Parts: sequence; structure tokens; C-alpha cells
Amino acid sequence: MEGIHLNIDPTDEYLDMMIMHAEIEGRLEAKTIMRAIEESDYSHFYIFEENIVSAVSEFKNADRVDAFDPITERVGERRDAQVKFRLSEDEMKANLVITTAYAGKQATVKQLKKQAEKIGVVRGLSTKKLVEMVDEANNAKPGTVLDEVVAKGLPPRHGKNSKLKPLVDNALERILKPREKSDGKIDMRDLGDIICVPIGTPVVKRMPPTDGRTGYTVTTTPLDSKPGKWVSLKQGSGTVPSEDDENVLLAEINGMPKFQGDRMWVDDTFICKGVNVGTGNVNYDGAVLVNGDVTEKMQIVATGDITINGFVESAMLQAGGDIIITEGAMGKVNENSDEYSTHLTAQGSVHVAHGQGLDIKCNGSVTIGRQLAYSRIRCKGDVTAGPVTMPNGNLFACDITSYGKVKAGTIGAVSGSTLSIDFSQGLNNLMEKKDQLDELWLQLQKNAKSHESSINFIKSKKIPKDLLDKVNECISLYNNEKKTLSWLEEKIRRIKKAKDDYSNNIGIEARDKIYPGVVLKLNNRSWKAVREYPRAQIIYEGHQWQYDPMTR
Repeated sequence: MEGIHLNIDPTDEYLDMMIMHAEIEGRLEAKTIMRAIEESDYSHFYIFEENIVSAVSEFKNADRVDAFDPITERVGERRDAQVKFRLSEDEMKANLVITTAYAGKQATVKQLKKQAEKIGVVRGLSTKKLVEMVDEANNAKPGTVLDEVVAKGLPPRHGKNSKLKPLVDNALERILKPREKSDGKIDMRDLGDIICVPIGTPVVKRMPPTDGRTGYTVTTTPLDSKPGKWVSLKQGSGTVPSEDDENVLLAEINGMPKFQGDRMWVDDTFICKGVNVGTGNVNYDGAVLVNGDVTEKMQIVATGDITINGFVESAMLQAGGDIIITEGAMGKVNENSDEYSTHLTAQGSVHVAHGQGLDIKCNGSVTIGRQLAYSRIRCKGDVTAGPVTMPNGNLFACDITSYGKVKAGTIGAVSGSTLSIDFSQGLNNLMEKKDQLDELWLQLQKNAKSHESSINFIKSKKIPKDLLDKVNECISLYNNEKKTLSWLEEKIRRIKKAKDDYSNNIGIEARDKIYPGVVLKLNNRSWKAVREYPRAQIIYEGHQWQYDPMTR
């Protein structure tokens, strides 16, 4: 800029400005000089704006009295980068704050490490993060403030309590991986040996608790971990403690082992060669194993698992555990598809090799070995047709209500027959629970605030000695009320998370094809296949159904 001369002083630290009165044309303003400095080679200096304003004011005063001597002013300086470490209150992390240099020296990784060591930040310091921040500072504008976490402590990992490890699989797990004969084919004739255990078989072992792992802060303060505790080994029915190892339970009877909810028990097992008119219906307090067929109009009711090593036709099975049918099941369906002659009801899961015309209700998942058609499913888990690890079976012409994913090789039929899958019930149940808990929480919170006011009022007064016990009792009740509120808040948080996660866990997955006629529903959001889709999944995302071609 004409009339404005900038130069660095002999110490190489400061920026000086000289205003030559005779060279100035027009009106001189501080912002004009600032703009000129920003466009010059000295733009990286720290600028004293107030000094520029002072110089311009001096210039204008001189102009009024016709004084033309040069005006000099120190208008800038070099400033090295400013570095500061900030420790969190618990010393579990340290932030590095860098204010980048003004034409001065930028911080180096070596300097940063040295300064961190001075204030005691020596553990969990990330050299990679320091390098990144130094590089970013070198490329940033002067005076830029960078603030990043560069050191993290290691929280202690508390030990885990002892846990139970089943030494034998549940019947459903065993049936899905039966023994192989020498020629590689499956032999189901020894099914009783597969799913039952003899007296004295170790069925569960209590594994020792872990010690945990000690942690540390960024300033090297050790953080002790709490070791896990031994949890009592509860003896389930049909089991007995081992005399050789107090951490092992043995089968007390010949029967079917079951491990669920950290509890192992062995069901007394009723075994027969078939259920028909000749044998009569079966109603058993325990597990039932049928090495044969279940014929038309027969009934089996058991408090444990029901395993059919044969075929089921137009019969009723009701289990307190799982239902397993190794050779398939078939029933009749009326014209309106609302009455079925074969009913499979389980508190656990249901596995059928293949089926048609079935009414399946269970609290677990449904697995189909090969194919299921013209059936109704109401389950609170997944529906899988084919091997669980690689579903390649077929599902068509079914009415399914599921709380989880539906997976198969082929979903739907070439004919375009309707296959309806509704995921609404699980979400609605969660929403209803959340609404109930929210309503309860509001009422309890209202009560707690009222009680808090009363307690504070009482505390502000002088309490007679004969009333102290009653006051302390009231305070104790109020503290318990606060704990209940906290417990309820955590319960609400978990329900909300389950509701939010629900949509991520539903949908369908077809490893081969989805045919027209497949309909998905989540309350008022629905999706219908209007054409044939090769290898695809339909997921619920962004409050709507999305098609994913599964190219991976």
C-alpha cells in the first residue's frame, strides 16, 4: 500500500510500520491498513490493532497541522505456539490445547512430550495423536485453537463372578448336530442316547471368578480392580453335587438335560415308540421322547421338552420347553386359513424338519429344516428355514408374526401366493410397557417431590426427642423412594433402548429369491414385493422399509 512501509526490527521479533505522509493518497483508515497487512508477507504476525488505530489517529492530527514527519509504530510481533495440557478431574484423560504460532515457532512432538512429562502425564499418551495435532497446527491459520484428547487412562476391569458352564447341550442343540455314521450320513436311530444323559453324567460346572485387571490414570496412579465373587451353585431338579468336585453337578436321573437362565436341570423323560390310538394321549411331568410317529388327533402335553423322532400328523403338542420334530409335520387347514388340525405350542423354541398346515406358537424361535408352507407362526424370536448358519430353505403361503428376523433361501412362491409377515406386536408390547412405566414414574416423582418438601420442612425444625425415631423412619422411607425412582429410571432407559433397537432386528433375508406376494408390516408401515427379487434383504431403516440387494 502506497505510503505504508512494513519491516521487521533488528531483533527479528517485531513488525514495525512507517507512514509516509507525502505518499498517502486519499483517506487513511485503520481497516485499510489491516487489510494491507493481511495481504502482505507479514500476515502471519500477531497484529496490535490498537496501535494501528493510534497511528492513524496521529496521522490525522498531523495532517490538520501540516506536519509531515514520518509516523512510526510497532504494529505486530512474533508469538510462538502456546501449549497447555488440561487434566480431567479424575485424571483419566488429558487434553492438549495448542494455540498456533503467529510467525513464530510451532510446537514439536518432542517439546509436547517433555511438557506432558513435567505435569505428570506419562501413561496412555498417544504419540500418533501428538503427531496429528502438530501437523494440523503447522497447516492451520495463526491463532487457531486446537483442543484434543491425547492421553487416556485405563479404567480397572472388575473381575467377573463365577458362572455356570453347561457340559452337555440342550436337546434342541443336540438334535441339530446329531452323530454321523461312518459313511457320513446322519443316524437318528440313536436319538435317545443323543438327547438323554445317564445317571452320573457331569451336566454343569461352576467356573471360577476372574480377578479383573488393574487400571491406571494418565498420571500413573494405579486403580485397583475388584475380584469377582463365587456365586452359589444352585442345584436344579434331577441333579446332584459331585463328590469329587464341589463345582460340578451330576445327573441324578436318566433324562433330558436343560440349561436355561443360569440353571441346569435334568427332566425325567418318558420314552415311547409312538403315540396313537393304541397308546393313548400323553400327559407327562417332565420331558417326552417319541421314537416313532404321532398320529391324527393325538395329544402330547409335557412340562419339559417334547422330541418326536418321527412324523406328526394332525396332532396337538404342548411343551413347557422346546418342541423338536425330526421328520416333519402336516396338518389340514380350512378354507379361511384360520383353523388348523396340527398345533405346536411351546414355551421355548420349535424345530420342524419340514411342515405344512401347522399352527405354531412359541416364546422362542422357529427353525425349519427344509420347507414350511400354508402355516401360521406366532413367535417371539427369529424364523429360520434351513441351517441356522446358512438358511437355504423355503417359506411360502404362511401367516407369520415374529419379533425377530425371518431368514430363508426362498421367501414366497412363483405363483405369487401371499406370505404375510407382521412385526408389529413386539414393538407394540415394548411401547405399552414404556407408557406404563412412564406413567408410574411421573406419579412416583410427584409423590417424591411432595415428600422432599415435607422432609426439608421437618429438618428445618427442632425435633423433640420422642419424635426422632419416627422422623428417621420417614427419612429412611423417603431415601428408599428415591432408590425406587432411580431403579425405575434405569428400567425406562432399558425399555427405550430395546424399543429403539427393535427396528434394527427385524426384516427378512433371502439368500436366493423373494417372490411377489410377500408382505411385511410394522404397524402402519408396510412393504409388498411386486416383482421377483434375487438374493436380497428387506430392512427397516429411517422409519420405512428399505430394499438391500445383498451384493456382498
